[in-house]
Amino acid sequence: MSFDPRTATGLEIAAHVRTGRVSAREVVATILAAIEETHDRLNAFTTVTAGRALGEADAVDALVRAGRDPGPLAGVPYSVKNLFDLAGVVTIAGSKINRDDPPAARDATCVQRLRAAGAVCLGAVNMGEYAYDFVTLNAHDGPTRNPRDPARSAGGSSGGSGASVAAGLGALSVGTDTNGSIRVPSSFCGIWGLKPTYGRLSRAGAFPFVDSLDTIGPFARGVADLALAFDAMAGPDPLDPVCAATRPPSLYPTIDDGLAGIRVGRLGGYFATGGAPVVHAAVDHVAAALGATRTLEFPEPALARAAAYVITTAEGGALHRERLRRRAGDFDPATRDRFLAGALTPAAWYLQAQRFRAWWREAVATVFRDVDVLIAPATPIAAPYADQQTLTFAGRELPLRPNIGVFTQPVTLVGLPVVAAPVHLPGELPVAVQLIGAPGTEGALLRVARSLEVAGTCRAPVAEMLPSPVPAR
Repeated sequence: MSFDPRTATGLEIAAHVRTGRVSAREVVATILAAIEETHDRLNAFTTVTAGRALGEADAVDALVRAGRDPGPLAGVPYSVKNLFDLAGVVTIAGSKINRDDPPAARDATCVQRLRAAGAVCLGAVNMGEYAYDFVTLNAHDGPTRNPRDPARSAGGSSGGSGASVAAGLGALSVGTDTNGSIRVPSSFCGIWGLKPTYGRLSRAGAFPFVDSLDTIGPFARGVADLALAFDAMAGPDPLDPVCAATRPPSLYPTIDDGLAGIRVGRLGGYFATGGAPVVHAAVDHVAAALGATRTLEFPEPALARAAAYVITTAEGGALHRERLRRRAGDFDPATRDRFLAGALTPAAWYLQAQRFRAWWREAVATVFRDVDVLIAPATPIAAPYADQQTLTFAGRELPLRPNIGVFTQPVTLVGLPVVAAPVHLPGELPVAVQLIGAPGTEGALLRVARSLEVAGTCRAPVAEMLPSPVPAR
């Protein structure tokens, strides 16, 4: 019997490594070869830290040989979006301008914590410039292609993360989500993604986009891997002032506790109209599996999306104002124009958006008095073609890029946790369904996700199979 780390989940890889059935070095060497083989087709990685990865794998193997605990993610290969600091690597954040910066002096907090849990860092993956993008058509590093159809977008801005996990180039990847940048690639690439509650995981060592919205989280092909990665990265961090002051309970031990006591509904109104038939069929599919017959509505979701837009453009534009003054020509023109518009946003608009945000936080909290988990589409369409310029929504033809986040942006505004659950309907490209909870309810979301995974309702198969699996000992 053979063991293939390209199709295995992180949980499976760690079990094999801990018992000595395969070495961490063998796992990592196999994935590194696959990255090289697929680079021209996918363009997922911008930096491969092969020497570091093999050294970390050897350290895990040494612990196993010594009879010591190598950690819950022993030998699990993972990547990070290239806005996370990796010691000795320039943190480019998808840009040309940042390439002039010195290499990072230390790893981002999440990288340090994953390494302590035994995970092995493969390098940095492609993204949209400065995270202001839903498609990862990077003007400087080229587009990342979708492994399920290379003619299509992998989503963004964490497109390299979505594509690498879907293609079996690492069991995990860490991305960021400001307006949907974990949920969109999860939907287009057909994998699991976790956007935790705002402030739940430390962002220290991550290049910012919108400080009051930015969240980090994992991508995976299995729900257990999301939980293990969250547990590894969680905990207070004085380097991130919004990070939770106490460590949340571990999620992995509870994912198989079932649905008892969890009330599940679906979002109607705004979230049930517009979009391609496949995205609503996916919601029906998940709702039926969970027996979710009750429909609820968030008040004024379109205004919530508008407020998220204003806050995003204003804070993003302010962050990059000096770069816009000095090096406007070195931006991707599309990104530059969005940041310029944000830098010119009237203060009154920003203040009004923040007032609405405070009201909406209370309004959404009242909805969660009656339900624990809400089901909604993640994207209005399945993965578009890379050169596609428009989408049809509610009978209207709209510009593609700014409207991919139509279902994710309202949820982002008040930092709600979301699991993106992949649905592969027959004859269709995959799409994801958002499982949305009140702040701090990642545990309930993962229990629901795990029940869907066990039932086969949601799954995340590897998109691209390659030869030469590693023989198990």
